Amino acid sequence: MSNPFLSTKLEFHILQSFPVTCLNRDDVGSPKSAIVGGVTRARVSSQCWKRQVRLAMHDFGIKLAHRSKHFDEQLVKRCMELGASEEKAKDCAQAMADTVVKDALFFFTDTEIDCCAKYAQEKDFCSDDIKAKEVLALVKKSLKLAVDGLDIALFGRMVALAPDLNIQAAASFSHAISTHAVSTELDFFTALDDLDPTPGAAHMDNLEFNSATYYRYISLDLGQLYESLGGENVVPSVCAFIKALFVAVPSARQNTLSGACPWDYAKILLRKGQGIQLSFDKPVKAKGGYVAPSIEALKADLAAKEKLFGSLFGKISECEIGGSESTLSIDDVLELLSQKVGALND
Repeated sequence: MSNPFLSTKLEFHILQSFPVTCLNRDDVGSPKSAIVGGVTRARVSSQCWKRQVRLAMHDFGIKLAHRSKHFDEQLVKRCMELGASEEKAKDCAQAMADTVVKDALFFFTDTEIDCCAKYAQEKDFCSDDIKAKEVLALVKKSLKLAVDGLDIALFGRMVALAPDLNIQAAASFSHAISTHAVSTELDFFTALDDLDPTPGAAHMDNLEFNSATYYRYISLDLGQLYESLGGENVVPSVCAFIKALFVAVPSARQNTLSGACPWDYAKILLRKGQGIQLSFDKPVKAKGGYVAPSIEALKADLAAKEKLFGSLFGKISECEIGGSESTLSIDDVLELLSQKVGALND
């Protein structure tokens, strides 16, 4: 079966502005940062936003896989449900788990758990009859059958003990970087004791924060997604991913420094060829805020990149959301991209 999406990507160039927040902290609780273009920028790590996107997919009807060290415990539970004694279930689960993972996080689906448990049932729950090669082949095959493995297809899986189970991620996330120079600030706060009449604070501390307009780059490799999903449900999977991408916001300190801010602007490209990310090497200067000049810089830089790449740019379609010129809603974007992606699959 040929892949109709070979070398085809959906690229998201997103600008998202936040006021007083600490979206992603380092090891001492400070907002993460990076030096880009010779100045300090605010930063949100790719894995931080990626996790929030993954979890948000659940709100749009996607059954998520599990990333856990407790693969064996899930196997024990399922084997016992299929009639194994607790002792035999533990022996079988240990024999199967040892072929896949040892004391490490493993990304797995309920479908894979069910297939492994049924395999053990076929062996009469005799751990001595469980073969490592058969377990690996079963896990690899069962992911193709899974309806609960979209997040594995999107975000990938690396299994050091069993490289055959590796799944190349279809989605690539950059670290979100502010388009402008940013300084971390301090908020001095106090707390009072309701039951202590003594004047003065019962607790005092400092909280670090910043504010920034972030540039986010996300690339979705439709060819890899098609391959990982076995050619099934590509369009609805893309739609679920876009919805989650649109609503997901890092959860750090949301109760004390709420940052419930949607996209300000995004240009979305459907194109073939090498991914093209912007660097915002030249920091944007405030002009009625940072959003408007950031949009202007993003558009100009992308136009320059398109001209530079010429025929290699490979643009199939593009759309914009947000800003002063676009009238599209996220629903319009989803309908448009569904049509464009679906047409490639016909």
